[in-house]
Amino acid sequence: MKRKILATALTLTLGLSGLTTAALPQTTEAANLDDQLNNVKEKQSSNQEELEQKESELADVKAEQEDVRAEIEQLNKEVAETDEKISVKEKEIKDTNAEIDQLKEEISALEDRIAERDKLLKDRIRSMQQNGGGTVDYMEVLLGATDFGDLVERVLALNTIADQDKKILEEHKADKQAVEEKKAQVEDKLASLEENKAELEDLKKELDSKKAQKDKLMKSLEEEEGDLHNHMMDLNETAELLAAQEKAVKQEIKRAEEAARKAEEERKAAAKAAKEKAEAEAQAKKEAAASSSKSSSSNSSSSSNSAPAPTPEPAPAPSSNATFIKPAAGPITSGLGRRWGTFHAGIDIAQGGQNPVSAAADGTVLRSYHSDSYGNVVFLTHSINGQMYTTVYAHMQNRAVSTGQSVSQGTYLGTMGNTGHSTGQHLHFEIHKGSWNSSKSNAVDPMNYIR
Repeated sequence: MKRKILATALTLTLGLSGLTTAALPQTTEAANLDDQLNNVKEKQSSNQEELEQKESELADVKAEQEDVRAEIEQLNKEVAETDEKISVKEKEIKDTNAEIDQLKEEISALEDRIAERDKLLKDRIRSMQQNGGGTVDYMEVLLGATDFGDLVERVLALNTIADQDKKILEEHKADKQAVEEKKAQVEDKLASLEENKAELEDLKKELDSKKAQKDKLMKSLEEEEGDLHNHMMDLNETAELLAAQEKAVKQEIKRAEEAARKAEEERKAAAKAAKEKAEAEAQAKKEAAASSSKSSSSNSSSSSNSAPAPTPEPAPAPSSNATFIKPAAGPITSGLGRRWGTFHAGIDIAQGGQNPVSAAADGTVLRSYHSDSYGNVVFLTHSINGQMYTTVYAHMQNRAVSTGQSVSQGTYLGTMGNTGHSTGQHLHFEIHKGSWNSSKSNAVDPMNYIR
């Protein structure tokens, strides 16, 4: 009987789904409270699965990074080797150019000798032509001998001249051939070196292109790793919020049960006082009737017996506030909806100076901490008329409450600020009908709830 009365009082306190006490049995109420906890636990499980999936993806990305890094190292090694080969070829080309310069000097000297011989031979030919030809000259030399010895000397002299002329011609021919050969040799060597250098430069360009592609892939993988890290940070933050939310919901349930027990005790006390008052009044009337006349006593008794019993006073209303108040003073500068390509899940209230931020309703501090995105932020869990709500107060200058603390409507939470991802001092305020989640699918327009 006591459990049934307690369940009825709790139902009246929470007003679950607007049903009457008679229409809402204890099992339905308990199921509703369990559903709220189960919903949070399901989100915890889903968040953990997503976190594990992202960890697996991160491991895959890191493994791919290692492969790409190894390929880049190999390409760097090949590029270095190619650069070294190009340097060697450039040195050989430089040496060959120096050799060509030396050869040009040698060729110039040969060409000078060739020019001198050409002039000597031309002069000799011109002299022979002026003397009527080579045969006449030789005959004159021989016929001009004075004796046999002189003749022999003249013959030997002519042979010597002929040999020298022949030698000059042979040297002239050899020098010309040497010039042509050296020119061809050096030109071939230089062409080969230039061709090898061009091939190496093409190879270097190809390696540089591959390295650029690998660097681009590595950058993409690093960005993907960064995105995964950020996502995992968000998931870890969500996991911490969900864990805190489970505790806050349990605390709100406990607070509601305590309010229900208090209401039941007050109802019992009121009923007992009413009963004692009625009994005292009846006793007083009975004593007054004894001292009256018999006819008056009879009438008084009849009147007393026919009087209805006094009605017990109703149980007092629960102390929890059933509506939300505006959490800070100032104009609303941005509403709920699409903004800058993303979903703005609440409203912004902006005002300069030291502007206090207050709890919009009674509740429990789900979490109070500094977030990279929200800055100094406080999350509150509320149980109002059987419905769980979550409110968010972000970008504050400071935080005046701690996680797990119970607060009343109007409790000072902090001062409006400009922390986290914020552009100017303001309060970002969200109301979620149910639990908070990273997708903010339970977000509702605060303008429909605050008064």
